[in-house]
Amino acid sequence: MLMALGWSAQIPIPFALLLRITSFSKSISRAVNMKLNVYLSGEIHTDWREQIIAGCKGSGITFSSAVTNHEASDAAGDVLGAEENSFWRDHKSAKVNAMRISTLIEQCDIAVIRFGDKYKQWNAAFDAGYCAAKGKPYITLHGEEIIHPLKEVDAAAYAWATTPEQVVEMLTYIVAES
Repeated sequence: MLMALGWSAQIPIPFALLLRITSFSKSISRAVNMKLNVYLSGEIHTDWREQIIAGCKGSGITFSSAVTNHEASDAAGDVLGAEENSFWRDHKSAKVNAMRISTLIEQCDIAVIRFGDKYKQWNAAFDAGYCAAKGKPYITLHGEEIIHPLKEVDAAAYAWATTPEQVVEMLTYIVAES
């Protein structure tokens, strides 16, 4: 019956996937015509951010990130007053940092979310969930040894990379002229 209507006999693409592809295509076509803005989230103990930024130099891609200085991030809420209880200090700082992070994620075209193997990056997982909820395309960057604990995060990602070089290749491909 579908053939009689002129439809292809190919396997149909689920509607939700079609919406994601369409949304991603619109985001990318906008990015190709403009500068691509990439938000870098996650692990702060290695130089993966610097590798990606250096690899994309001259491509017109701009980058943003959360505050990566651990002490400065922890003290972000201190301007609101000293706290005796560390919970309330962390709570205030988390709120101030959240204003920065949510704004930068809203403004980005694509996010790259790095999970290291040494520490649990709950903030990175939160950023991935925020991107997924907002329909922001994101790339996860992590080693094979943590595939299982990140299976849901990876399932919502548009791509999974294991090296910063792979991320550079994807980003420069996206902005390349056809």
